[in-house]
Amino acid sequence: MRAAWRVVTTKTTEWKQLDAVTQQKQSAIAEAFLESPIAEGVKTLWGEAPMADLRRRHLKGLLADRSDRPHAARHLLVTIRKMILVALDEEWIETDPSYRLNYRPKLKGWRAWTDDERKQFETKWPIGTTPRLVYTLALWLGNRRSDVAALPVTAIRGDTIALTQIKTRREMRLPISPMLREALDATDLKGPTILLTAYGEPFSAKSLTGRMADWTKSAGLPKGCTLHGLRKTLGGMLADGGATTREIMDTLGHTDIKHAELYTKSANQERLARAGLQKVTDLHEEHKKRGG
Repeated sequence: MRAAWRVVTTKTTEWKQLDAVTQQKQSAIAEAFLESPIAEGVKTLWGEAPMADLRRRHLKGLLADRSDRPHAARHLLVTIRKMILVALDEEWIETDPSYRLNYRPKLKGWRAWTDDERKQFETKWPIGTTPRLVYTLALWLGNRRSDVAALPVTAIRGDTIALTQIKTRREMRLPISPMLREALDATDLKGPTILLTAYGEPFSAKSLTGRMADWTKSAGLPKGCTLHGLRKTLGGMLADGGATTREIMDTLGHTDIKHAELYTKSANQERLARAGLQKVTDLHEEHKKRGG
């Protein structure tokens, strides 16, 4: 299996097209798996196991072991499937043991912040503080933590912010909302990045996540109020405001229309349900007036 992973990282076009951050994350997942024993009390590691010996029951067992961490299970399955595809191409195996093995996390993942949670955070951290600046950038730009952390001062160009998404390499120009402008005007933009630690150094994406957890805790917020949740918050607000799927895609930087449709479908469902029930209510009131 280790040989298969080596081929994945050195010879596959798919791997070469991934950005450095994604490569690092997937490599970490693969290495942790390959260095783990195939069973409790057994010295043989997964990296030493022949691809031909990998069975469906093994994969289901690995997923079951991570049932309390559904996203970790899903990421592991994706990583192992890369090794399986290499093994098929190299003709080390003839069948795919993961065929039609679907694993969808029961959890919904990052959730949007509620209006009350946003208000509570804003009350605790006023304009001019670093927590408020991080929050405001994440919310009103709607981009990923890696993009927010790396955003240079030079990205501010008049009434827009220009950025290239680290994950997708997509170039974007986003308007600076009045809410974001207020936070930027209260910031000493000495660079090189808009966000700086107390030591005057740029944040890493990972450290930004940890600091946000500290800041939300200090504000008395429950777990689940994350940076990515602010991205989902903006998506929901866009949909509720009547933004089209394409407008949501171009604001959040989605490359897959299915992601943007999740927001519009939810907003449209509620809007249509309200309209439908209002018609029923109007009909009921009309019947009452007629004595029906």
